[in-house]
Amino acid sequence: MYNKSLLLIFLLFTVITTFAQRTDVIISPTIHTVKLFQLGNQESMPILRLNSNDRLELHFDDLDENIKNYYYTYQLCNADWQPADLSSFDVIKGFQQQRISEYKVSSMTLNNYIHYEVILPEKNCVPIQSGNYILKVFLDGDTSQLAFTKRMYIVNYQSAVFGHIMSPLDNNLMQSHQKVQFTVDVSQMNIPNPIQQIKVAIAQNYKWDEARTNLQPTFIRGNTLEYDGEGDCIYEAGKEFRPLDVMSYRFMSYQIKDIDKAKVPYTVILHPDGNRIKHQYAFYVDYNGWMDIGSSEAPYRWYQTDYANVLFTYIPDNKDALTGKDVYLVGEMTQNKFDETSKLTYNEQKGIYEKVLFLKQGFYSYKYASKDNRHPEIAASEALTEGNYWETENDYTIFVYYHSYSGRHDELIGLASLNSRTNRSGL
Repeated sequence: MYNKSLLLIFLLFTVITTFAQRTDVIISPTIHTVKLFQLGNQESMPILRLNSNDRLELHFDDLDENIKNYYYTYQLCNADWQPADLSSFDVIKGFQQQRISEYKVSSMTLNNYIHYEVILPEKNCVPIQSGNYILKVFLDGDTSQLAFTKRMYIVNYQSAVFGHIMSPLDNNLMQSHQKVQFTVDVSQMNIPNPIQQIKVAIAQNYKWDEARTNLQPTFIRGNTLEYDGEGDCIYEAGKEFRPLDVMSYRFMSYQIKDIDKAKVPYTVILHPDGNRIKHQYAFYVDYNGWMDIGSSEAPYRWYQTDYANVLFTYIPDNKDALTGKDVYLVGEMTQNKFDETSKLTYNEQKGIYEKVLFLKQGFYSYKYASKDNRHPEIAASEALTEGNYWETENDYTIFVYYHSYSGRHDELIGLASLNSRTNRSGL
């Protein structure tokens, strides 16, 4: 009986810990269009400088028309997004949780919702450590009633990151992949053992779930760490993101085939997307996966824009299903996650993949990618759906973490963004 009780306690602790570390997830079924970004810039990562006047905007909608009491708090995490060994009182200055008091009832829309927003950090609830954070939003001051979580970052710049994008040395990858080569200068700090105390991660186009982590320097020259590994820092180049303009339901953009207005919410039917592997590469300015909420017919984008069911269709070569593969939609609209919310369903009768997403009016960018359904640990690939071209414009974000011997968490001491066109010679 005693052993069974211990087992039950262990399983319960495991479930709670696992649940607590769910990042960038929407748990409440009524919550939609969660966005967290730098003040005034929807196409930005939620990054703050420590002890600065930087601000973030948080926006989300609740399709339950009843006004609710939403609260938020910050959880400090290490580089691997596990909880830091610090009390919340050592992390947050002021109140440990704060109510979201700003909300507006939707107007001029067919779908009713309550829009909530807040500018972070508020002066009476301020995170005071650098590092990775999980912003948790929950109901009625009860953290067990979690509505959603979002990643955010607070950086205390103590290292300099320099880098550029280049073609891999492997002849088989030169035309299809990109290599990130960079150095980290830690001369401002006294680091006895940089191999153990410095951690580096790289995310391509803000896809943290498939970021390269725990990278080791190829060379250490004094206070400079050089990262030039052929195995760690090589990425599929992919292709430019596909655009989607649903800013109007009256005037259809060229991506929209039809709009079924027989019932609310409307159904927006997009033109089918095909395989782009054999298409010649063409550069155009894209959003690299971001979505920009807004309407061409309403002055207030956050509470006067409507919702619709948007039907995506992907036609594979010869209308044959990809053997052993699942196909996903990639972009901020699916939070760059590979799960059931982004997975397309194969229609055997039509020979196509289909997916319906409930989206707010705005401008979106997206791609299709496939994953091995027998080995989910293998990273997603665009090789079978979009094609890979070395010229593709991609953003890479480099995170540098430091763990002092006397410290109790991984500090974020450096951050840099590289672009494969502006940070690449010859382009």
